Formats: sequence, C-alpha cells, structure tokens
Amino acid sequence: MHLLLLSNSTNHGRGYLEHALPEVLAFLHGVTELTFVPFAGADHDAYTATVRAAFEPHGIAVRGLHEAADPVAVVASAQAIFVGGGNTFRLLATLQRLGLIPVIRARVQGGLPYLGASAGTNITAPSIRTTNDMPIMQPESFEALGLVPFQINPHYLDADPTSVHNGESRATRLTEFLDENDVLVLGLREGAHLSVTSSDACALAMIGGASANPLSDQPAILFERGQAPRDVAGDVSALLAIAPRYDHPAVTAS
Repeated sequence: MHLLLLSNSTNHGRGYLEHALPEVLAFLHGVTELTFVPFAGADHDAYTATVRAAFEPHGIAVRGLHEAADPVAVVASAQAIFVGGGNTFRLLATLQRLGLIPVIRARVQGGLPYLGASAGTNITAPSIRTTNDMPIMQPESFEALGLVPFQINPHYLDADPTSVHNGESRATRLTEFLDENDVLVLGLREGAHLSVTSSDACALAMIGGASANPLSDQPAILFERGQAPRDVAGDVSALLAIAPRYDHPAVTAS
C-alpha cells in the first residue's frame, strides 16, 4: 500500500496544502490525474476548485468524484485518490451510500496511491470512533476503510498547562475510548504526516521537518490501554502488526 496521511491540509498563515506540497508532489510522482473525494465538505464544486488550484500548476489534473455519473467506475480506474478533510460523519455516510467503501479499500490495498487529510485520514482506520467531529449525519455504521489496524486522531491537541479550561482534554477523551476498546490510537499533531509504504511498513514525520505545534516537536502521541501516552516518531511499523479489539471494556475490580 501507498498512503500519505496528513493531520491537516492548511497550516496557520499558509495556503491550502502549501505547507505539505513538496511531500505531496513527491508522493504523487508520475500521477497526471488525481481523483478528489470532496464529500466531507458541503460545497463540492468549490472544494474541488480549491484542490484544482493547488495541483494543476504542477501538471496534475483534478477530477471531482461528485462530477462522475458512475463514481465506483471512476475509483476503479483512478491513478491516485485524494480524500479531503471536513466532517468525518458526512464523508463516511456518503461513501457508504454510494457503495464506495469496498472499491476504495480494494484499490488501495492493491497499490492505488491514497492521499488523505483530516477526515480523509480518519477513515483509513477501522472505525471513525476517534474523530473530533460532530455527528451531523448518521452513517450506516462507524466502520471505515480499515487500511491500518489502529485508530487515528488528526489535529491532536496537547493540553495547555497554562489554560484555565476545566473541560475534558483530548487525552481524556481518547482514554475514555480505551476504556471500551482495546485499540491503539495515534494522535497526529498539526503539521505531521503518517506515511504507509507497504502493508507492514509506516513512518511518522513532521512535514518539512518543522513542528507546527507550540507544545510539542514530535509528530504524534500514542495511546494504548494500560499504558501512559507516549510520543512517537520515525519508524512505527510495529503498529501495523497489532490487532484491534473493539467493544472490549476494561476489566475493573469489584
């Protein structure tokens, strides 16, 4: 498999994909047409126009999947696919309704380059249960592409030790997920990406080698049941070998 999974498509003060363009163009080397999936957004035409403006100056034509009379056939013949960010529930519900989940999964497992950002990164996990998004639509299920065996939480925010906010932190919410599911969760910080180069090899890095997060210079943090969260970077291929166990509550003493 070949996946480049971005936490975010826009860094503060930069244009769309501007911060990640060198890595993205290297990933898409040789691709002349990119199939874009705009379903996480509301205005599909405007979203696709934004993506076209980012890629066409570099010789990559962009085809919006919403423009296709037969989207399944378009994915089946695509050179590469880009699933953009937005609302993960809206994205997954649309993909399920159009029957696109199995064809995208099969194509990517067969070598189709997959570029994801935010919601597009979320759906590469087995489930969307660790998304940050509000459930504005109800999908058929939370089951997603399952291209990696762990959960991903893009836009991961470290708790600010100087904040007076008393609500739940992102770490608290992900720990609650682990109370009910024995599944690794990768918190992908802003400006970071996960690169999957085969079914048993993946690595983490900051895009451009520089952190966009003032609270950490590491690309990701890993949550595991019964363990303290820990920063991870570089080769994380071992994560691909750990099977997830959903709906397995943690055993508590009586």
